[in-house]
Amino acid sequence: MTSRDLRVRRSELATPASSEKMLAKAPGTGADLVFMDLEDACAPSAKIQGRANIVKALNEYDWGDTVRAVRVNGLDTVWCHDDVIDVVTGAGHNLDVIIVPKARSARDVWWFDVLLGQLEAKLGLPHRIGLEVLVEEAEGLGNAFEIAKASPRVQAIILGAGDLSASLRARVDTNFRPVRPYPGDFWHYARSTVVAAARAAGIDAIDYPFPDFRDAEAYRRDCDTASMLGFDGKWCIHPSQVPVANTVFSPTPEEIEWATTTRDAYRAAESAGTGAIAVDGMLVDAAHMRHVDTILSRAQRRDHDAHGHQ
Repeated sequence: MTSRDLRVRRSELATPASSEKMLAKAPGTGADLVFMDLEDACAPSAKIQGRANIVKALNEYDWGDTVRAVRVNGLDTVWCHDDVIDVVTGAGHNLDVIIVPKARSARDVWWFDVLLGQLEAKLGLPHRIGLEVLVEEAEGLGNAFEIAKASPRVQAIILGAGDLSASLRARVDTNFRPVRPYPGDFWHYARSTVVAAARAAGIDAIDYPFPDFRDAEAYRRDCDTASMLGFDGKWCIHPSQVPVANTVFSPTPEEIEWATTTRDAYRAAESAGTGAIAVDGMLVDAAHMRHVDTILSRAQRRDHDAHGHQ
């Protein structure tokens, strides 16, 4: 596994680039990833100063093992080009990831890939800056699989329910929930599509933000739903959501114990020529071992980050 693969993204904390106070607090929140936001959380009049705030934060703050990311403005805006150039030129050696909003096709990702490659060569950066890509337009959802595979830089694909609901003309409230009773998970199709695209590309899948940060229990339930579908993490719009996401998207001690016991028993049986065994009265075969690998891999990634990634 590469160091990219070992990074955990259980919690991705949004921090407005316009707020120096919030930027200063972000490294200490315990989030696996912090993204400094130049897009939705930054008013047009504050975007240029926001770039300078980000450069200062990247260069002067102690981020520890936190993945350092910036969400730039979309390709259809006048700010995007300078967002990338100013931030990477000013602090590219301390930047891990750029988050691409409103990706509609692989071509959008290609634009960022080429520009970053040029900047890395020009500036002599010692590492390749990664990309996380937001699927939040109807066209982007339809092209999710090609977007996820568009560049080796892409490390995660993120479901953006806010803009996607507007793009779909869905009737939802400010928490992206249907305004009338709806049978089942309103976002099940979009969630399943994003997870499948991520798995096909071998990258992470991140679930959408939950605006009502005062309702911790509702946020936990939303995390549980996303986790059951296979998501690796969820956006946090407030530091109080970080510990919830970190807990829900980590394997439980019971899961780790089951996976370890099952792996050891299966390997012993396999060496004896048996392809299926019973563990605690339940049949275990090769398909179950894939679930075992998922649990133990997530535990390894968590422990790796806890001791510092390279």
